Amino acid sequence: MKSVLVPFAQGSEELEAVTVLDILRRAGIEALCASLDGQAVRGSRGTLLLPDLSLDDALKRDFDMVVLPGGQPGTRNLKADARIIKLVQDMAGQDRYVCAICAAPAILAQAGLLDGKRATSFPGSLDAFPNVSFQPQAVVEDGKFITSRGPGTAMDFALLLVERLAGKAKRDEVEAGLVR
Repeated sequence: MKSVLVPFAQGSEELEAVTVLDILRRAGIEALCASLDGQAVRGSRGTLLLPDLSLDDALKRDFDMVVLPGGQPGTRNLKADARIIKLVQDMAGQDRYVCAICAAPAILAQAGLLDGKRATSFPGSLDAFPNVSFQPQAVVEDGKFITSRGPGTAMDFALLLVERLAGKAKRDEVEAGLVR
C-alpha cells in the first residue's frame, strides 16, 4: 500500500490538509497527518486538527510521498523546522514525490529543490526565488515535484496525487464518487 505523510504546524491551512488527507484515504492510500510536536494543531482558520502521530514518530517510517499544506503562520512554522527541510531533501534525494500547496512551495524552494523547476504557489510566495520557473496553472508537475496554488485548487491537487500513486482508474473512481 502506498503511504503519504502530511505534516502540519500551528496555523497550517486546514482546507488544504484535510482535503488532501480525505481524497487520498478515499483512494485507499495510507495518508497520515503528523504535527510537529504530536499535539493538536489550530489551523489558520481556527479549526482544531488532531494528528495521527508526531513528526518524530513519522520520521521513523518510509513514505512514498510528502505533502506540505500552506497557510500562515503554518508555512513559516514548517519552514523553521529543520526536520521538515531534511525530510523534503531526503525524499527528493530518494526520487520520491515531494508536494506542496499554497505558500508551502516556498519551503521546497528554500530547501533548494525547485531551482530550474516549474512550480506554482499562492501569488507572491515564490517571488523571492528567481531560479524557480513560476507557472500560473492551478497544479504544476515537474518530475516528482507537484505544487498547487491554494485552498481553491486543493481538490484538483489531491486528485492528481491519487493518480500518481494509484493510477488514472483510481483517480476516476474517486472523482466520480465526489459528484463533481
